[in-house]
Amino acid sequence: MSGTQRHDCVVIGGGPAGATAATVLAQHGRRVAVVERERFPRYHIGESLMPYTWFTFERIGVLDWFEQAACPQKFSVQFVSTSGKVSQPFYFFETIKHPCATTWQVRRSDFDRMLLDNARAKGVEVFQGAAVREVLMDGDRVAGVRADLGGGGSGTFRADAVIDASGRDAFLASRLGMKRRDPDLNKISIFTYYRGALRDPGLDAGATTVAYIPDKGWFWYIPLPDDIVSVGVVAEKDYLYRDTRDPEEIFAREAAECIWIEKHLRPGTRSEPVRVTGEFSYRAEEIGGNGFCLAGDAFSFLDPVFSTGLFMALKSGEMAADAVHAGLAGSGVSAATFEEYGRQMRWALDQFRQLVLSFYNERFSFREFIQAYPDLHPRLVDALVGNIFADLGPLFDALREFSGRGEELPRTSGRPAVGA
Repeated sequence: MSGTQRHDCVVIGGGPAGATAATVLAQHGRRVAVVERERFPRYHIGESLMPYTWFTFERIGVLDWFEQAACPQKFSVQFVSTSGKVSQPFYFFETIKHPCATTWQVRRSDFDRMLLDNARAKGVEVFQGAAVREVLMDGDRVAGVRADLGGGGSGTFRADAVIDASGRDAFLASRLGMKRRDPDLNKISIFTYYRGALRDPGLDAGATTVAYIPDKGWFWYIPLPDDIVSVGVVAEKDYLYRDTRDPEEIFAREAAECIWIEKHLRPGTRSEPVRVTGEFSYRAEEIGGNGFCLAGDAFSFLDPVFSTGLFMALKSGEMAADAVHAGLAGSGVSAATFEEYGRQMRWALDQFRQLVLSFYNERFSFREFIQAYPDLHPRLVDALVGNIFADLGPLFDALREFSGRGEELPRTSGRPAVGA
């Protein structure tokens, strides 16, 4: 394809946020194109799902895939102290009486390809190996994009709306100078994969485990299909780089010093290189404008300790698509089109952020918090499963009181989202 194409909406990026947004718009009867720089399948980190992703999967019609793909079932999240003591797992089914109480761990190369294939099956035009180079403007509004195509040449995609779902590249936010780092959550991660590592028995075989290290760093341990485990350490740069900057040496050092992780990795063999990623947390100042909006990591990414990345990508893709559809059906896609979408996304991110700040507070312990506030156990599980559009104010009031760190846990503004 060369020349100019016309669509109702063009989506930059075919990852979970972009594929979901495109699918929902196609279900609304809109003509949609996805312009994706890479060719799927491709590697990506972030493999753990939160239970409330179930509702987006049901809407776009992909629930059957998880059983077919033999994804490990995730019934809980558990936390391990620096002494190796494991918390009572937070079993989702104890507070959720719904099929969504069971979720999954996914290999992202397979999962992302499935979502993009589903978008194509729903009528979305998908262009892979196509790198967006330029945003087209019509006065003060975004009117499409120009991309270098995988087979050579360039293509012009004109549309009434553009959804930027370009991931951490944050294509539009970066070019418009809207991307802002979170000064309180500037961590890095060093991670890899093991084959044949230990899995806990029974219901805990597919659990996400968060294992603490000194200075409020932590390991993730996520069982994946085919006897593979994703494992990584997250902490401040100065802590991880205190002796060396070699990722393999750092990972080996931290894994050897973390009792639970060392025990679980001992029978396994590392199957992939050690990778590094940094500066986890940021947010764009605006979520949309005349003719465009942001979704997923193109708008914001939060520290991964509670596996919020995929949930926010899927949910924001769904909500962005509904907002675009409403704008197209009404007076047009303008900044006002995305006011409610932006308010709901900020509400959710602010609540997740408060939970993350509590986690990194040196005085905080999940076990001790639940002992002090047993009646708030269901609300804490709500936060861990993604029921974040509800009002979790009582939980965060207690977290402030418990941690004695109110200045770092500001109250969220606004009100809970409609239909929570």
